[in-house]
Amino acid sequence: MAISAQKDALVLTEPASTRQRWRQAVGPDIDGYGFVLPAAIIMVCLVVYPFCLAIWFSLSDTLIGEPGRFIGLENFIYIITMDDIFLQTLRNTLIFATVSVVLKGVFGLGAALLLQRALRLKRFFRGSILVPFVAPTGLTTLGWWLIFDPTYSHINWIFANVWPINLLGLGPFQWLGNPNLALMSCIFVNFWRGLPFFAVTILAGLMSIPEQLYEAAETEGANTARKFWHITLPLLRPVLAIVILFSTIFTLADFNIVYVLTRGGPMNATHLFATYSFTVGILNHEIGLGAAISLFLFPVLLFVVIFQLKMVRKDSSYGV
Repeated sequence: MAISAQKDALVLTEPASTRQRWRQAVGPDIDGYGFVLPAAIIMVCLVVYPFCLAIWFSLSDTLIGEPGRFIGLENFIYIITMDDIFLQTLRNTLIFATVSVVLKGVFGLGAALLLQRALRLKRFFRGSILVPFVAPTGLTTLGWWLIFDPTYSHINWIFANVWPINLLGLGPFQWLGNPNLALMSCIFVNFWRGLPFFAVTILAGLMSIPEQLYEAAETEGANTARKFWHITLPLLRPVLAIVILFSTIFTLADFNIVYVLTRGGPMNATHLFATYSFTVGILNHEIGLGAAISLFLFPVLLFVVIFQLKMVRKDSSYGV
């Protein structure tokens, strides 16, 4: 009986000792690694592997359906030194992202302040402002494509028939046929779609600011402008930095709006990195060159992310 009891004790303690050895080898957080493992597998399969594959394609002369060979940085040298469309695409992308993010930031802050002050139907307004953001991008962009249509444009009809606007003699405009107007139209649609993201996020930041600060400022005789510059804006700096960061990333990588409206035209005036890399890599079957064009966006995004994160970490000092 004593021998059998000792054997049972050895059998029972063996898994515990094995677990202890694993804990000593991996660390005390072995259970945490188990919880993180599914997310890590998804990240590796859907992010890391495609990114590494894109790097290989950008360093090769791969065509769709044909194996490629390693050519180093020839694709990058070609698009920088010899591809005029790429240089125009770089210019378009910087203008598109800068103007769109600035407009969304300014008008988003204004919309958030108005939503905070709204007393009647505030739930309705706060919910309805999300409609452009939650609606399918392709569907809403098709609606704007019809609005900008040169023959059936609603805007041109208003310029021609609505008094007193028709007295100005404006239009008709080729909204998507003129290079400058086409880029402005794409920027406006991106601004219209991204404005709710700014407004709702900034509104959440405004709601988190203690009212005691405004009451103390009023006691000291501060007016509305001083309260905004010395209380609201400094305390919103981390929220604004994060919103601008995400919006910049989404705007630089935008594809749907431009492709549905203009497909990069007219005369490549609206090509962005995403649309031009798709045109070269998929439509022209030069997957290596297309990957190099798309990866050129990576250092730009890296610079933006580092700059924005430094802004977030800055200490906010404010006073009345």
